[in-house]
Amino acid sequence: MGNLLKVLTCTDLEQEPNFFLDFENAQPTEAEREVWDEVDVVLKDAKAILDELQAYKGAGPEIREAIQNPNDEALQEKAWAAVVPLVGKLKKFYEFSQRLEAALHSLLGALTSETYSDPTQHLEREQALAKQFAEILHFTLRFDELKMTNPAIQNDFSYYRRTLSRMRINNVPAEGENEVNNELANRISLFYADATPMLKTLSDGTTKFVSENKNLPIENTTDCLSTMATVCKVMLETPEYRSRFSSEETVSFCLRVMVGVIILYDYVHPVGAFAKSSKIDMKGCIKVLKDQPPNSVEGLLNALRYTTKHLNDESTNKAIKSMLQ
Repeated sequence: MGNLLKVLTCTDLEQEPNFFLDFENAQPTEAEREVWDEVDVVLKDAKAILDELQAYKGAGPEIREAIQNPNDEALQEKAWAAVVPLVGKLKKFYEFSQRLEAALHSLLGALTSETYSDPTQHLEREQALAKQFAEILHFTLRFDELKMTNPAIQNDFSYYRRTLSRMRINNVPAEGENEVNNELANRISLFYADATPMLKTLSDGTTKFVSENKNLPIENTTDCLSTMATVCKVMLETPEYRSRFSSEETVSFCLRVMVGVIILYDYVHPVGAFAKSSKIDMKGCIKVLKDQPPNSVEGLLNALRYTTKHLNDESTNKAIKSMLQ
């Protein structure tokens, strides 16, 4: 079983799967290797994408000067020269979201297949793939946190599109137009218009995976998500498991993964994560979040408040709603 120590198998739906899933050291078995290698190529680029996004400063001052002085050609050129390379970066981030969605499809294909009889066995025997799935969720929430706090992204792209369309009307050749044609610009614009673009990519991708695999019961996918959420919750609330993490960063990793997987479940499951019939103990998960230092989890609590689909449904338990107020 490698680094995954199975303590209790969930034979009864009322009983929680109770594992230590080693997010720090899980290594792929031969059976996992092909999918793992494919996903690893994508994940290797994830850190550089986050670093670039974190360092993204935007062209605010140049754009402001150009707008305030519409007849000053030098300032227009200066703003355009500042924006074009930034749009190249925004295009790169968007293209990475497409690669991430393809990687997610590969992982879901492996983790929901009929190879094993239930999601508990999948996570037990395909721990390296479970770790990669967790890394995708971790990246997604981090990307969206950074994007939400950086208004320059949408301002830069809007300015680029407006200027490009003005240049076309005036038949001015636009350096940088080849970089992003009109159709791609529309798709990129829609991507950044969403408050949490990477999460939307994953939830749309998961929904698409379910609809494209009609021979696969939807429960295979939703049970995989709920089991992952439960395993994270149990590890975080059980001192002897938590003490096995070699770094505090693994705690925040685990929290972020738990929240990401809840949001995905809420989008994919017909009645969502907050309904009585949900297989996720939402009260328990929120309690785990609230037991952490407040400043470290406010972003994650906000993700549950504002980016889930079913929280405000009438069927949602009032106690859960009040916990998130």
